[in-house]
Amino acid sequence: MGARSQPASAPAPPAASAARPSGPQPIFVLNSLDATISVIDPVSFTELRRLPTGKEPHHLYLSPDERSLLVANAMSDTLTLVDPKTGLVQRTIAGVDDPYQLRFSPDMKWFVTAANRLDHVAIYRWNAAVDGGDFKLVKKVPAGKTPSHLFIDSRSTVVYASLQDSDQLMAIDLATQTSRWTVPTGKLPADVYLTPDDKQLLVGLTGDEFVEVYDVTTATAKLVKRIKTGAGAHAFRAWGDGRHVLVSNRVANSISRIDLQTLAVVDTYPAPGGPDCIDVMVDAQGAKTILVTSRWARKLTVIDPVKRQVVRQVAVGRSPHGVWTLAHASRR
Repeated sequence: MGARSQPASAPAPPAASAARPSGPQPIFVLNSLDATISVIDPVSFTELRRLPTGKEPHHLYLSPDERSLLVANAMSDTLTLVDPKTGLVQRTIAGVDDPYQLRFSPDMKWFVTAANRLDHVAIYRWNAAVDGGDFKLVKKVPAGKTPSHLFIDSRSTVVYASLQDSDQLMAIDLATQTSRWTVPTGKLPADVYLTPDDKQLLVGLTGDEFVEVYDVTTATAKLVKRIKTGAGAHAFRAWGDGRHVLVSNRVANSISRIDLQTLAVVDTYPAPGGPDCIDVMVDAQGAKTILVTSRWARKLTVIDPVKRQVVRQVAVGRSPHGVWTLAHASRR
């Protein structure tokens, strides 16, 4: 059964082939407890407006054609599609059960969601031929308690999922929609990040102060290292150079930068207020700025990584979670 699309609330977005505008790209912050999106000007760092969503928007992801930013509304079983350039709502897609976290496969054939409260991982076939994109449910794969975060390998063959309240990690074969393996992890595994060579998977332990590293080249994942980052290791974001990745430490109020070659922390940045999701914004000169949602402070925190300082905070809604901008560094 395919997902149901509700009428558009804004004009159709521009064609996928259109060039990206040269002007500033808005920053989007999901306010999970307010069911809204804060649209923020990246120059003045002021909130331009708030967009309504379904209940509990937690994560967001760009569609393969780059025409829509998909916001997953977990408690409403819907997706809100937003134009990533204008910050206007395009339409709502209903009939997507408990979309807590979401991913598209690199080959753009699969769309996957983690059903956090319903204990399954849903695998959909993406159909780009439909105007604006559409998808059809293929299978709901049973998982342990509270599937949380997802990552898909570069060949679009396997999806990795953390099972937060089972203290487990699982791998699902996309072609057959069956489980390859499930292994135990440390306390409260949250976000997962696969190295660019598809060989090692990093898992943030929100119930501890470590990032666990697993070798996923064998029949079953094997733990190879535990990297001490900070209490409440939670969400990852690639630095954009193919070598480093950031992880937010929600309890320690910090962000660690990990070298993927040495599997060691090489830098640390302050991030007050319970840091959660991260994005890395890049300006026209290539300078990077770290954006992180401060979950408990109701703020978007802006960090200068060169100075290792918080340069500003922007007031947003309650329990800010996902953060995203089109002007981002590479995701790998």
